[in-house]
Amino acid sequence: MRMRKWISGTILSSLMVLPTTLMAERGSDGELRMIFWQAPSLMNPYLSGGIKEKIASSIVLEPLARINPKAEMLPRLAQVIPSVENGGISPDLKTVTWKLRGDILWSDGSAFTAEDVAFTASYCMEPSTGCAQLGSFTNIESVDAVDAQTVKITFKQPEANPFNLFVGASTPILQKAQFENCIGKKALQCTEANFFPIGTGAFRLTDFMPNDVLKMEANPYYREADKPAFSGLVMKGGGDAVSAARTVLETGEMDYAINTQVAPEVLERLSKGSQGEPVIAFGPMIEQITLNLTDPSPDLDPDTRSTRKKANPVLSDLNVRKALSLAIDRNVLVDIGYGRTGKPACNVLESPEIFRSPNNDGCVQQQLDAARALLDQAGWVPGPDGVRAKDGQRLELLFQAPTNPVRQDFQVLIKQWWSEIGVDTELRNINASVFFGGDVSSPDTLRKFYADVQIFTNGFTGIDPETYLNALRCGAEPRPETHWKGTNVPRFCSEEYDTLLDTLRQTASPSARQEIFKKLNDIIIQSYIVLPLIHRSQISARANTLEGVRMNPWGSELWNIADWRRAN
Repeated sequence: MRMRKWISGTILSSLMVLPTTLMAERGSDGELRMIFWQAPSLMNPYLSGGIKEKIASSIVLEPLARINPKAEMLPRLAQVIPSVENGGISPDLKTVTWKLRGDILWSDGSAFTAEDVAFTASYCMEPSTGCAQLGSFTNIESVDAVDAQTVKITFKQPEANPFNLFVGASTPILQKAQFENCIGKKALQCTEANFFPIGTGAFRLTDFMPNDVLKMEANPYYREADKPAFSGLVMKGGGDAVSAARTVLETGEMDYAINTQVAPEVLERLSKGSQGEPVIAFGPMIEQITLNLTDPSPDLDPDTRSTRKKANPVLSDLNVRKALSLAIDRNVLVDIGYGRTGKPACNVLESPEIFRSPNNDGCVQQQLDAARALLDQAGWVPGPDGVRAKDGQRLELLFQAPTNPVRQDFQVLIKQWWSEIGVDTELRNINASVFFGGDVSSPDTLRKFYADVQIFTNGFTGIDPETYLNALRCGAEPRPETHWKGTNVPRFCSEEYDTLLDTLRQTASPSARQEIFKKLNDIIIQSYIVLPLIHRSQISARANTLEGVRMNPWGSELWNIADWRRAN
């Protein structure tokens, strides 16, 4: 269904009286043409944990602060970054106070205030809203508007890292006036707000067809009079990574293509075109396989399939999970899928280096014999057809992935390696927009996880992985009563892990936090609930005529789209 946002007569009237000097440079470079083949299904990142929704919505919605490509925090809607030294963070680490800029207007011309920030917290913290970013609010006692330009966040316990909230594309600020009747069970019913959020960014939405195309125009109320340089933008969806890259690198139809993850030889061939070039940056993103610890059988009810009421009959065995990892040749996957844009990964935290554990490096080498021996010891016996079984349960897996040529190549290879150790694997491919989308009626989403294993890229935003690691806390499973917006996709639960998370929250020392990060990483890896495959770079494509692009692995790659311009 096509959705259109009409500008009201009141707003049109106010536009007509804007001083022409403010509009002198804005829009002078015409339309920005973008392609995002994994098209967004909505524009509210609080109702979708998908990266595609975060990227697209970051053009419109802004946080209090953002991260630059050097992993430095910069104020956005705030005046300064709070610290103990400037009085923004209390010495007991129980409060953080943000001072907001006074020159920010929403794209409908109304004033941005601290009430909007406080409301956004209330919106996500209401359990029945089904907020996908609820993990960022776990330790929040309250978020209060002290005055129009001051917000005070109070934590339940001392918070050593107060920047998991309202920093970066995952937790931007929503306009209270637009969303105040969209809290709780009403959240999903607010189609207009979820598809056309009013923002403070350089552009505002004018047209949106979910999973297909969106259009924006320059925000006339944007705080920098000469930005954006483009009068508007079109972001087209559909197709695949190869066709998206070609539209920029070879044909010149598009100015920018997001997520051009293609086979190395294809990238090299396309890069020989004269129209553009790849833009690459290594950050926190890991291509990984997630293993489902619950039984995904279709004859079970949704609640049972989404919680630990019934264990996965195959993957509840740690030895099976470990054997699956041992059978994979990560070096081959890098060669065929990434080339210079990827590295073998053995951790969920591979970057920055100070967070990386050295305890799991052995995963780089494929060990088929060790995998077979492990399954033998665990009682999984090969049958006449080579497929192992134990107590009547065959070693069979359903392996799903979002449609992507690289991932489909990976699936085929991994299926072959697993067959060599006695595992029968069925492959399923799902449209990427559906797989990463927030449609609660679809059985094929990442969070419903109606399969045994699935492959996708994941990683943390910002410069601290606490919220990312908190996603695997007991009780954070996606399930019906939360509209499938939970974060614990493998349905993992460990008392040791949760205790470490609680310790992390009260640890301010950077060096001590780094050690806890490594321990948490090791629990994940050595429990074999996530099998890291590739430390992948972010890679997109930029036309030669487009300037100002600075690929950012620590946030939305469109973080500075207001600075993009047409080359002279």
